[in-house]
Amino acid sequence: MEKNYYVCTGCGMLCDDIEVESEKNIVNKVYTACRIGVAHMKDGKESAVFRVDNKPVDEATAIKEAAAILKNAKNPLIFGLGTCSDETQKLAIELARKTSATLDDTSSYCLGKVIEALLNNKFKACTLDDVRNKADVSIFWGADPSDSHPRHLSKHSYFPRGTEKQRGWEEERTAIAIDVRKSHTAKICGNYFFQIPPGGDKEFIDALIAALAGKLPKTSYNFPPKRILELANILKGAKFGVIFVGLGLIYSLEDLEPLIRLMNALNEKSNFHLIPMVGNYNMRGFNEKLFEETGYVNSVKFENGTVKHGPEYSIVESLKAKTVDAALIIGSDPLSSLPRSISKNLLEIPTVVIDPCETLISKKAKVYINTAISGVESGGSATRMDGVKVEFKPAVETKRPSDEAVLKKLMEAL
Repeated sequence: MEKNYYVCTGCGMLCDDIEVESEKNIVNKVYTACRIGVAHMKDGKESAVFRVDNKPVDEATAIKEAAAILKNAKNPLIFGLGTCSDETQKLAIELARKTSATLDDTSSYCLGKVIEALLNNKFKACTLDDVRNKADVSIFWGADPSDSHPRHLSKHSYFPRGTEKQRGWEEERTAIAIDVRKSHTAKICGNYFFQIPPGGDKEFIDALIAALAGKLPKTSYNFPPKRILELANILKGAKFGVIFVGLGLIYSLEDLEPLIRLMNALNEKSNFHLIPMVGNYNMRGFNEKLFEETGYVNSVKFENGTVKHGPEYSIVESLKAKTVDAALIIGSDPLSSLPRSISKNLLEIPTVVIDPCETLISKKAKVYINTAISGVESGGSATRMDGVKVEFKPAVETKRPSDEAVLKKLMEAL
């Protein structure tokens, strides 16, 4: 019976203090992890599955068929990669160049524009370690980490004793929730929960900026001005504040201009930083690598040595316009995350799926290659939601190939 510490790749927090007991390549017990992490670490399987046309084949046959699909495509789509290691992501970008593919990930319809703004220094950034040690005010805006990142409040943002915050949540930390519903996180925030109507975020931001400037705040939905003024006073007094940006805020705003204005207004009065509440463990890693290569974080098209970028190269618009004629889906399931009216177009083109899990898209794929779970059955590196690089090792061995190994073979077959 072995007992070691591992990194959990169950979400973008990449907790590095997970204790695992394993025997005969099976994880029996997981300590320290949240409920998501425990389920993730116990999800490994020793045997591998390879299918072509839903019939079992060997790995070589599956690779050969996948390579043929990409070769025959004039404009293939490569999508996913948020649940893959840095090493796999680098290969995928190389593969996209080689096949003149459209390349995208889930960030094109979630937090990608926030990460791009951070990479362009439009927001003041900090790390989760800074939050744990220094933060006295944390705002969860359109986010519910109690459900999406269950250890967030206990490990970093509210309950821990930091080096500069020894008295913790009882005396030295304030947690604020701004949301359309009273989430589990909002309940923890108590009186510091500000409930706004769906789509009301921009107006609330404008009212808060007015309050920070000493003006009377107003909203069309008649939010009590006194409460906004009270919030503004708390934020003015912050020595180290953080806004954790969730999908609820991003989906409400047409662009980031209001959020940029708010952060600028806050930093005229106090000291505020921003961290996106990234879900997939290495979505930020993909965004950063593609940004380094192309200047963009998602939605690109490689063609004749050039890179094109725009919403038309996102998975949503590509499928809607039917401009792609094959798809390689890696570690993602568009059939479960996109509207049926859009995702159904994937069923009309040959699709290759590389994924450790059986998903809706893997069951419909022309080729399915079952791979090892990163951080459980294969090692590598990744980028945490705050931009910190993290190395991880496998907890158990498996006969399933890693995503990286499969992409290497696919590149060779091309």
